[in-house]
Amino acid sequence: MYTDIPFWASIVFMAFGLVALAWSSDTFVDGASSVAKALGISPFVIGMVIIGFGTSAPELCVSVMSGLSNHSNLSLGNAYGSCVFNIAAILGIASLIRPLAVKPATAYIAGPALAAISAGAIFALRDGVCSRVEALAMLAVFALLLPLYCWFDQKTSGVAPVADEPVKGRAPTARMLADPRYRRVGRLRIVVAWVKLAIGLVVLIGSSHMLVWGAVDFARAVGVSDLMIGLTIIAAGTSLPELASAIASARRGEHEFVLGNIVGSNFFNMLAVVGLATGISPATGFSRYIILRDLPMTIVLSLAITVFGVNWRRPREPGSFNRFEGALWTFIFLAYTALVIYHETHV
Repeated sequence: MYTDIPFWASIVFMAFGLVALAWSSDTFVDGASSVAKALGISPFVIGMVIIGFGTSAPELCVSVMSGLSNHSNLSLGNAYGSCVFNIAAILGIASLIRPLAVKPATAYIAGPALAAISAGAIFALRDGVCSRVEALAMLAVFALLLPLYCWFDQKTSGVAPVADEPVKGRAPTARMLADPRYRRVGRLRIVVAWVKLAIGLVVLIGSSHMLVWGAVDFARAVGVSDLMIGLTIIAAGTSLPELASAIASARRGEHEFVLGNIVGSNFFNMLAVVGLATGISPATGFSRYIILRDLPMTIVLSLAITVFGVNWRRPREPGSFNRFEGALWTFIFLAYTALVIYHETHV
């Protein structure tokens, strides 16, 4: 699907693709949030579903494009590498910035659930093929878990106001609502939101094509595998929206948003991204390291959410991710990246 291009062009394609992905995903999220608010969707659903989908949209587009071009290692490596990056790097960095409070529901349910999903992925990929039936099973599990996760999290925590729309002054009066100028401004905002949504989606898809094209050709030129590129450069690049969001949220002390975004993103990556990508084009011929190294790492990191997040002295009260654990996660990510580079360059 992707023809050979000069080496310098592959670097330009990768760099421009990563920048365009970050910009387009942010634009897509802003547009989706505004449209959701205009349609009367609750702030909680916007935060957990709309924003969660938007920050994972780069992984979805890149994995689908990679699958369509028969680069299963790049497709799966991007999805599972993003999961490792989300926990080890993003939660590690966020915890270094400011210790994060962890609700018992996150520690006791989210961590084991993510580990169980990773174990299920090992079972699905054990024969070297991820078929459409297995892909549909992943999508079905995602469709079941997403509303349950949102409902349970909403029941165990209050719904916070949307950060970018603080309450200012009085609510609009009946006279204001009847004013044609007020209604025109509202309609204009909705039109702008739909335009941002459309532009963000178009650039997202286009930049995904460019990023995958550049990554595939770069891997050919330097003699490394698609899997290594997917697990490192692409996984980190497509997780930039989560990283930027987590750093900003950690600095503001919005602990639940950091954890909710990471947990929700990993649910989306492991079930929806892999499920949709392999449902469109079944994954075959991928590296055994995905089963022997990468998915076991996601299991360990997912269980670490429980081990680090539980308040062992008072199990029913919130725990925390402190700076020591943040440093440990960051070290694990660096060691894992070094292991990936060693394996993929000494095959």
